[in-house]
Amino acid sequence: MTPEFARQLSELSHETRRQIGALIDRKGYVEYVVVGDARRIELPDLKRTRVAADRFRGLRCVHTHLRGEELTQDDLADLALLRLDLMVAINVDEHTGLPGVVRAAHLLPTTADEVDDGAHTEPYAYLEPQIPSHLDVDFLYLINSLEEEMARNRHVARKAEGRERAILVGVPTGPLAEAEESMAELRELAASAGIVVLNEIIQRRPAIDPRTVLGRGKLEELIVRALRLGADLIVFDREMSPAQVRSVSEATDLKVIDRAQLILDIFAQRAQTRDGKIQVELAQLKYLLPRLVAGHDSAFSRLAGGIGGRGPGETKLETDRRRVRDRISRLDKEIEAQRMRRHERRKERTRRELPVISIVGYTNAGKSTLLNTLTASTVHAEQRMFATLDPTSRRLRLPHEQEVIVNDTVGFIRDLPPDLLAAFRATLEEIDDSDLLLHLVDAANPRWPQQTESVERILGELGHTDIPRLVIFNKADLVDAETLDAILRQAEQGGERECLAVSASVPASLRPMLERAGNILARDLTHARHAPAMSDTSDTPPSE
Repeated sequence: MTPEFARQLSELSHETRRQIGALIDRKGYVEYVVVGDARRIELPDLKRTRVAADRFRGLRCVHTHLRGEELTQDDLADLALLRLDLMVAINVDEHTGLPGVVRAAHLLPTTADEVDDGAHTEPYAYLEPQIPSHLDVDFLYLINSLEEEMARNRHVARKAEGRERAILVGVPTGPLAEAEESMAELRELAASAGIVVLNEIIQRRPAIDPRTVLGRGKLEELIVRALRLGADLIVFDREMSPAQVRSVSEATDLKVIDRAQLILDIFAQRAQTRDGKIQVELAQLKYLLPRLVAGHDSAFSRLAGGIGGRGPGETKLETDRRRVRDRISRLDKEIEAQRMRRHERRKERTRRELPVISIVGYTNAGKSTLLNTLTASTVHAEQRMFATLDPTSRRLRLPHEQEVIVNDTVGFIRDLPPDLLAAFRATLEEIDDSDLLLHLVDAANPRWPQQTESVERILGELGHTDIPRLVIFNKADLVDAETLDAILRQAEQGGERECLAVSASVPASLRPMLERAGNILARDLTHARHAPAMSDTSDTPPSE
């Protein structure tokens, strides 16, 4: 910035008693001139122009201050939100109108480790205040160095990880402890999706902002942190409306997803069979349909006339919606056909009079490991959420020479997206004909009470509250005996269900569970055989 330019800007500002600003590109050309009031200027909306993740916008803002103030919070917010190269303020002498001290600030790149260690907590660096004639900063060298450091941090992290990098955001309206538990689960979900978690932000609010979820100040902090860390993705720990996703995306220039979409992405990665892939695609399309909206990236104004279109009046957006609805209709029919095929297979098992035991529980509780140990199977099992999406049935002989069918089912999770639950309802119908449910609980997870409650709530929504069940605390080998006894006592306080402790990977620990399951099935079978005779000889109907 030359002294002549600074003087011209200052004198105009003094004469009009308004702040005046110029947005200047790296070649020195003025792209925009902005005139504000005595207190502030309002910069044009530059967010529609996408910027590379490791670059600034290529524009610096030089504007005047009439009251000799430092760079304001609004100045710094614009610097971050618009990803400007530099924010510069020229103090205007109130008597002469000549330029005084020039103050400037830029964003600082950083790494995830530095943020975690508490280093470089200030996201901005301030240049030494100088009068225009004494400015000796090599601006291009400074900006190129900053961008090279951002790119280097990003490249090193990407080379080490090779995965998407995200910041997790929680906006609770309830107790902070519940929010921290939910964020811990979101962290596990992100790891299951192959995402590197760079940082986490929690803002407790009395109510969710209907437009941006977060408050303005916290959103600015999030944007600055995402830019400094080189994040690709922002994941919110709640389901967001289409308008909220759009507003935050426009503010950050980053991909924004919510908890529901993250779970859908995990299911899409895990689905192996045709049934599973169809169910996941259906859930994704139902999630997508209300989010197909007009916007600057939607090509809303393009027409789809001509051959293959529905006339010259149909927009690209309407065509997309129609195609999605058509695809949803076809997938619904395929899932119904799957449901009928499963129904026929269940009828065949019923004719053979084989009791059915279904293993249910929270995701990553160890259901597939238990099935493998019981039946010497090789169903895929790993320490990840939603490792199993496709139901598996195996035959098992209980200790008293009683044969049963054992079902492994998809894991449950809190706040399961309704579209996903609806799509997997055909799969979960395997539970309908169960004679016994083994509700598997991860005893090593400190959130087991909340997970148990979530599973019970989903079973209630599916209408399975009347099926006998055993609550089985798995991973007992990872918990000391005193803690395990306390867990069992706490779980049995209600006296509604019997609880047992096992280790799914240790066959010897499973015998008490199998004997108890056999006793329950034998008891129910005996009751079923005598029920018709009792009703025939009694004058009064049997009680429920």
